[in-house]
Amino acid sequence: MDFNIAKDYSPYTGLRHSANSDLSGEHFYHQKLNTVFARALENSEKLHLELDGSFDGYAPSFLDEAIGNLVYDFGLETVKSTLVIKSERESQWLTMIEQQTYPNWSKRKKEGSEPKVTENHPAWFRLIDGELQLRVWCLPEN
Repeated sequence: MDFNIAKDYSPYTGLRHSANSDLSGEHFYHQKLNTVFARALENSEKLHLELDGSFDGYAPSFLDEAIGNLVYDFGLETVKSTLVIKSERESQWLTMIEQQTYPNWSKRKKEGSEPKVTENHPAWFRLIDGELQLRVWCLPEN
């Protein structure tokens, strides 16, 4: 399964949280990436996430939030075995995700530190004991 952020979401993206910018990593995760990843997992497919094609590149926080939430909701090993991140133009994002996002969010998951949400989102998937479960897992802070 292929997903190109620029074509299938937006050629422009924002920062980490929805409270700080439109088209944030938080928004992308909850509106697109979570469901597409869960569908690939259900179908035993790889999800090829294409980073190339955006008009203005990405803020590191956008990618960290989106990919980090995958690690939190599905587990590092599941993400690594299902997600294939592709970029011909900006390979530094692959390095950042591998060296920073994966270990930081894996640690966060082990510590039970819930991801921050800054707006209400529809139910999203998490992998719990090998089973996909769909619900609202946390609400925005007041």
